[in-house]
Amino acid sequence: MANEQASNKLVQFPKTVTWETDLARLCGEDELFRDRYQLYKLLGRGGFGVTFLAKDLSATQQPWCVIKQLCPKVKHPKGLERARRCFRREARILSQLGNHPQIPQMFDYFEENGEFYLVQEYIQGRTLSREIRHRGQYSEALVKSFLLEILPLLKFIHEQGVVHRDIKPPNIIRRHSRMESSPGELVLIDFGAVKELIRETESNHTITATASTAFVGTFGFSPPEQLALRPTYASDLYALGITCVYMLTGNFSADDELPHFRSKQWWRNQVEVSDLLADVVDKMLAVDLKERYSSAQEVLTAIDLAPHLESLNECLTHQAQPEEPESEEYASPAQRRAQEIRARMERLQKRQKLGNHHFPKHW
Repeated sequence: MANEQASNKLVQFPKTVTWETDLARLCGEDELFRDRYQLYKLLGRGGFGVTFLAKDLSATQQPWCVIKQLCPKVKHPKGLERARRCFRREARILSQLGNHPQIPQMFDYFEENGEFYLVQEYIQGRTLSREIRHRGQYSEALVKSFLLEILPLLKFIHEQGVVHRDIKPPNIIRRHSRMESSPGELVLIDFGAVKELIRETESNHTITATASTAFVGTFGFSPPEQLALRPTYASDLYALGITCVYMLTGNFSADDELPHFRSKQWWRNQVEVSDLLADVVDKMLAVDLKERYSSAQEVLTAIDLAPHLESLNECLTHQAQPEEPESEEYASPAQRRAQEIRARMERLQKRQKLGNHHFPKHW
């Protein structure tokens, strides 16, 4: 039923769109790609290739999929062989990451006629950028909720030794939820590793293990070290910080496409948030790597501790109050026992005195 509804919403690929690939001509046609994939429309295109929405007619459970056609402009045999090795390596990594429910599952990857293809799960939902345009500014509580959901995912990705390199609202999708009362989970798409592979083979036939050889990312979301082709895990945290600002302010103008290497006031003046959240975001946006959070877990810890910091600060700044003296009426169990013994002894002594006074000694 869900697939039928999705099919009704699909828009046929316009015949006026052209691209240097034979795959585009199959969109909206009955002819199948590799005898199994029916292409419906173009989802995106860029310097690294094109992305299509398709339906796998051989699949029974999840027929809808996304086909990414990667088009390295390399004809030299050595360059093509290197691209092939890199593609297989990165595809295996994406397959491993796809086991996480918040990352699109990898269905297949293959090479055909010197071009590379990834077939991934199609995520039905709305991108974060569209969500922001629809609803406007996010409240502080919603931004905290967003961070608490996306940071564990980012932690998982980094633990696999992967830097995403292109975190931004268009690459975060809220999966469509069948329950209106609860929002769908966030899904992170469009990893930068394969883009780098394509751009790298276009400009360089040598292998570099210490750094990227081509910039991958988005200006405005990329910190200095990423622009210098030295991305780290903290680079993703910077991009996530910019995303939080985008959510809090509700807009991202054309002027913001340039890197935000400015003072923290550039965003604080646009929105009112608590100092605790502002400090967390500021540290994510630190230009100097030494001043920025180094891991997603550090950010999570800071957010978890934030509600307790105010009361903790009050404890540290208020003078200790003098203890009230114990009430004289209070007595410990041992003291009460001693009092009972003394009272009993006094009663016995009184009885003895009374006995000596009323009765003769010989009686």
